[in-house]
Amino acid sequence: MISFKDVNKIYQVGDQEVHALSQASFTLEKGKLTIILGPSGSGKSTLLNILGGMDRPTNGTIDFDGEQVAQLSDTGLTNYRRQKVGFVFQFYNLIPSLTALENVAIAAKLNGNDAQSESYLEQVGLRHRLNNFPNQLSGGEMQRVSIARALAKKPQLLLCDEPTGALDSKTSLKIMALLQQAAQNPNTSVVMVTHNPTFEQYGDQVIRLKDGVIDRIDDNHSPVKLEGLA
Repeated sequence: MISFKDVNKIYQVGDQEVHALSQASFTLEKGKLTIILGPSGSGKSTLLNILGGMDRPTNGTIDFDGEQVAQLSDTGLTNYRRQKVGFVFQFYNLIPSLTALENVAIAAKLNGNDAQSESYLEQVGLRHRLNNFPNQLSGGEMQRVSIARALAKKPQLLLCDEPTGALDSKTSLKIMALLQQAAQNPNTSVVMVTHNPTFEQYGDQVIRLKDGVIDRIDDNHSPVKLEGLA
């Protein structure tokens, strides 16, 4: 379980303090999909960056199975990101000179998993695209490679930053189905950040952010399942 407690993030901009996050508290359970919902500027990316160890809170605690993430050294944070966290980005961040299989294999090697790289692409329906380069793939296919790459690390925390933001509605549902599928792993907590309220029906938990403050947290005991679309 991951516990976020009284987390604040304050930036100094000239003479002013900007409160990007204020007293944020919530828990993330493994085997669950959490949707973080809010408009642009609500603090979603700040929260995701702190969860992923890419930024530090001004104060507050982040407890990851007993490990105090906010107190880790720079080297400790690097190891945390490498060993525990998988990232999926809106614009894929694939290496253009590598094939789909090679992009996944790089991440898999971090966990000594490279022999299974092909199976991760098969999981996301890209068995037929192993040797294609990113410029030979559609947007939806590139995002599937991005998800396969993240899963290849066997992350305990999968963080997805607007993963459907650049996709059409049909492809977005397929990506959503893959994230639901990933959340069935009892060792993984999946978090998706989005500004689109359409997706809240698919999550087990919905955290609503507004102006850096958690406005509401809802548990969804009957999320809409997208089985068969992935």
